[in-house]
Amino acid sequence: MSEQLLVVVDPVARRTDGESVRIAKDVLSAGAATKLCLPGDAEEFARALTRRGSRRPVVIGDDRSLVRAVSLLHRRRELSGCALSVVPVGPYLSVARSLGVPTGTVAAARAVLEGRERRLDVLVDDSDGVVLGALRIPSVPLTPSCGPGEAAGARPWLRTCQSLVRTLVPARPQRVAPAPAPAPPRLRIEVDGETLVDLGQPLEAVSVAPGAAGLADVEVRPLSVGAEASPLLARGRRVTVSGPDFRYRADAGEAGPVRRRTWTVWEGALGLVLPEG
Repeated sequence: MSEQLLVVVDPVARRTDGESVRIAKDVLSAGAATKLCLPGDAEEFARALTRRGSRRPVVIGDDRSLVRAVSLLHRRRELSGCALSVVPVGPYLSVARSLGVPTGTVAAARAVLEGRERRLDVLVDDSDGVVLGALRIPSVPLTPSCGPGEAAGARPWLRTCQSLVRTLVPARPQRVAPAPAPAPPRLRIEVDGETLVDLGQPLEAVSVAPGAAGLADVEVRPLSVGAEASPLLARGRRVTVSGPDFRYRADAGEAGPVRRRTWTVWEGALGLVLPEG
């Protein structure tokens, strides 16, 4: 137990699934010397990470807390020299899962103790924002991951009562005017300075994600009438999107509106401890 861990528990994880937090702490403290931090807000979360000293940081929380930790370390230019670990607990776990982190509490905690650091590529935009997984245009709503207890914000007794009320009380017909469908985006997509699609083409969706060998994978789906149009695929180190105001979904949050944004691949920028094999 020579290595020391700084275990930072996100307040959302404590509120949504305290039992998983307790299990994670028990497994980690049984395998290593740990210092526990229970920040009450984002400012205290950041202060705990910046004062970690020689301890290896372990975040207990969901995708938002993982992105918060990575972004903080990136802004301080400490990401390259830090091996970060995460035990996913909370409503949003898709980013951690896509990076190879086990979403089971015990398995994730054991990976912290027994895994090895792997260097992963990230996307960094021209405002110094970090993207770990895929970014999408237009922005799509987040879908909470289902988990034990209240990890997805659900109380069984409350769902039962609500179901009973809906059964006993007839629903009143409501006349709600349908919201107008948003106009399809028209954007210029450039990959390493070459235009992949220009403003004249309405788009259904755009996706950009870190790929392999320091390149980003870009997929553009043109909006078609009748037969489905084939997606446009490209790979490159720098991707620029420009045009009328647009929003995008990156990891666990929404950004924008912006009229121009450039993402560059930072190869091996994130050191994340993952299971062996």
